[in-house]
Amino acid sequence: MVRMVTLEEAVIARISIHGTTFEVLVDPELASDFRAGKDVDIRDLLATDKVFRDSRKGEKASEEMMRKIFGTDDPLEVAKKIVRDGQIQLTVEQRRKMQEDRRKQIVAIISKRAIDPHSGLPHPPQRIEGALEKAKVHIDPFKSAEEQLPAVLDAIREILPLKFETRRIAIKIPPVYAGKCYWVIKDFGELEKEEWLDDGSWAGIVKIPAGIQSEFFERLNDLTRGEVETKVL
Repeated sequence: MVRMVTLEEAVIARISIHGTTFEVLVDPELASDFRAGKDVDIRDLLATDKVFRDSRKGEKASEEMMRKIFGTDDPLEVAKKIVRDGQIQLTVEQRRKMQEDRRKQIVAIISKRAIDPHSGLPHPPQRIEGALEKAKVHIDPFKSAEEQLPAVLDAIREILPLKFETRRIAIKIPPVYAGKCYWVIKDFGELEKEEWLDDGSWAGIVKIPAGIQSEFFERLNDLTRGEVETKVL
């Protein structure tokens, strides 16, 4: 069953083309995820599948006009283009919350992927937050964290020394734990080599960001009750 945001929760997404305005009513957070390239069904983020000329007055856009402007009168296809390329009318509180969520995602990425070149350790999130504040970095709630990362790094490099390193880790997992550890290892990094040994053990080499090495080892030790064998290559 398709879930739709309620009319009370929805905000207006609007685009004007050749002097004609088109509007749809959307969930602001799902619309942001959709614009950021996440796998969001357009039907889930719409409060209604109608396309409006003026949503406040309830004036629908004509099928003829949609075909002329968008090349289709399918309201879902038109809605995709409005959400992707138009403007989303957020309240101050909605924008603040979405910016804060996106900021946390960016901080988490930097903390995991980068290290302090002086200590060789990852920067704690609070230190990265402080650098963002000091550099007055603007966070766009409608762009993904990955998309904004290069500009953010350029802005904070003079404030916060950063070094991006990877670690190549050789791993051997006993047979009893191999199955549940395999997908965890793939989630953490890039699997370069793997093989199943004659005794049922799994062995492989994975490349991970240096900043998550400690977390990676802790996770494997938890899953294998300390029986995992690892070596930094």
